[in-house]
Amino acid sequence: MPVEMVTVSSDEAGDRLDRWLKRRYSDVTQGQVEKLLRTGQVRLDGKRAKSSARVEAGQVVRVPPLAAGPGRSPEAGARAVRKPAASSKDIKALQDAVIFKDDWVLAINKPSGLAVQGGTGQSRHVDAMLDGLIFDRKDRPKLVHRLDRDTSGVLLLARTGAAARDLTAAFRGKDARKIYWAVVVGKPPKARGVIDMSLGKAASEGGMEKVAALGPAGKRALTLYQTIATGKGKSRGLTWLALMPLTGRTHQLRVHCAEMGMPIVGDGKYGGKQAFPAKPDFPKRLMLHAQEIALPHPDDGTTLRIAAPLPTEMQAAWKAFHFDIRHGENVANDLATYADALDLEKRKPDSMAR
Repeated sequence: MPVEMVTVSSDEAGDRLDRWLKRRYSDVTQGQVEKLLRTGQVRLDGKRAKSSARVEAGQVVRVPPLAAGPGRSPEAGARAVRKPAASSKDIKALQDAVIFKDDWVLAINKPSGLAVQGGTGQSRHVDAMLDGLIFDRKDRPKLVHRLDRDTSGVLLLARTGAAARDLTAAFRGKDARKIYWAVVVGKPPKARGVIDMSLGKAASEGGMEKVAALGPAGKRALTLYQTIATGKGKSRGLTWLALMPLTGRTHQLRVHCAEMGMPIVGDGKYGGKQAFPAKPDFPKRLMLHAQEIALPHPDDGTTLRIAAPLPTEMQAAWKAFHFDIRHGENVANDLATYADALDLEKRKPDSMAR
């Protein structure tokens, strides 16, 4: 297998290099990773790096052919880094999920339950199926950001190396605007506001790693929200929110909503039992959808705006609870205008508009 040059996505920024490698190449042990780094076989932006180095969006990691490490045959090493085979059914479904394609950019409406990248015990993911999205190109498209496995919606891929650099830079900076739709239990204190709450990883009960509000010890995370509709009848107590993350922390929207006392429906990890109201028409999934992304096109800099329709099961829920999808059409512009009017740099961290 050839040497791989892998670009770090914006959602991976801040990860330790060893953890980044083990997530992408799940068969590689910590000891093997340490030796590959110590011998310079794995490099970060062309330079030697330690396992504790933090990767940044847009950086390029050199991964050698024998990423499985010493003591194994070339065939074993190749098996360790080879993407798992995808079924023809999965490939066809991914191709059918394409909602935008030009010479530079490709976008899919990722279904809930499909991971973007592999991990421990995770063999079915978008990264393993990218050969099915080559179409008229010679090379596989490149991932430039991520969505949680259980979040549906717009996932962008770059079709050229130059497009990958530009798109990654847009996500890393402030040039990409993302809008999510969520159904939450409860309602926010105001119809529209900003959640300014620092987050970080922390051990939870049972030793599982979770993201939590950490105050000064965490990294600042900012989310704008706007109420689109409140439930009536059997959907009373539920709220349809538009969420605009201004930072890209892991599980940011899920933690922010839970910490505000309004967990996203279906989010047992952060909302516990409260996230599962007794509503018979709700699908058993996380009710979070990446509805729209807008950012500069890598070719000419004009605004590229891509919206992902709600998946079938969420459309059914919207209909059951009398949420009119048309009411969400202009919310992206409303939140963008709201963001422009806020002087977030002068806001005191960990304050919330109420």
